[in-house]
Amino acid sequence: MNISDIQTAIREEKLDGWLFFDHHRRDPLAYRVLRFTPGSMVSRRWYYFIPAEGEPRKLEHKIEAHTLDPLSGTRSLYAEWGEMTARLGELTRGAKSIAMQYSPKCAVPYVAMVDAGTVELVRGLGLEIVSSANLVQYFEARWTSEQLDTHLEAGRRIDQVRRAAFECIARRQRAGERVTEWDIKQFILDRYKEDGIFIDHGPDVAVNANASNPHYDPSRESCSEIRRGDLLLIDMWGKLERPDSVYYDITWMAFCGEKVPDTMERVFGVVREARDRGIQKVERAVSDRRELRGFEVDDAARSYIKEQGFGEYFFHRLGHSIGADIHGTGANMDNFETHDERKVIPWTCFSIEPGVYLPEFGVRSEVDVFVDENSARVTGEKQEKIVLL
Repeated sequence: MNISDIQTAIREEKLDGWLFFDHHRRDPLAYRVLRFTPGSMVSRRWYYFIPAEGEPRKLEHKIEAHTLDPLSGTRSLYAEWGEMTARLGELTRGAKSIAMQYSPKCAVPYVAMVDAGTVELVRGLGLEIVSSANLVQYFEARWTSEQLDTHLEAGRRIDQVRRAAFECIARRQRAGERVTEWDIKQFILDRYKEDGIFIDHGPDVAVNANASNPHYDPSRESCSEIRRGDLLLIDMWGKLERPDSVYYDITWMAFCGEKVPDTMERVFGVVREARDRGIQKVERAVSDRRELRGFEVDDAARSYIKEQGFGEYFFHRLGHSIGADIHGTGANMDNFETHDERKVIPWTCFSIEPGVYLPEFGVRSEVDVFVDENSARVTGEKQEKIVLL
């Protein structure tokens, strides 16, 4: 942990400090941001305050007085609850506005780790509490240049597997062989193993109405055959099997036949345009050096889908943060499931994946967008036409 970096970020957010709190290891973000493992059990409450200026301060229970030993700063101890409250006031002296792992109205549930009672307790000391969401993503969601390299390499390998999966379907259909969603899922998993790609679950291989379930996952016992005339969705994600690698995540569409039906073609065109409007929103903001927040990107894509009359059929957020976990801790492109006001910051990555899910078939197009200080870019191929198999 670099205290200087944290304090710089606190000042940039125009705050007086950042108060960390935990009990029974309920806040994994605190341990990851502070980069420490407790020196004892965590059966009692601890607090760690990093002021915008000056030395950090610790507050621990007397029977767990070594919990925060790995962290720098002055130490104070408490035993009974009234003493804890008084010492907590001393811990945060001089501060007026502080960050905690809290989200107003739980708008960003990924950071809402502090219980309501503790928020009440801290507010009772006369402190204003603001969400640490932007601070958390600054220390959790930013990639290193090495991680970007792992993402790009994973993308190259996964794109090859995606092309091979489509070719496998076409080949087997030409040969008159039966092929199912489950078969292609296993084909992808076998290729992942050969190519050193890790995946925690999935991938999603879905035809027709199955593709209207964004979290569809075929099994051996419950899957559909892929036939001529079917629309096919494949959602693939994965990362290199090496430490600190990050995910690559895409969704592509294919049609088993010589010509895509007009209705399917139209829906794909709407989804593609919505995707591109989301991408353009990010690119322009970064180029203009304008602050951009996650909900704005969702609005840019969703508004077009609504204009085209498909608003009710797009029922998930536009995109999610991507990191060492497939759903990372950075800003999501979301003004639907949540109102994500987190900033889109340099050296982060997220998906843009609009969808239209009709009763008969579903369409989604997903790309990953990486942002640095000067540009935003799609890290892999963008699908412009439905693949014909």
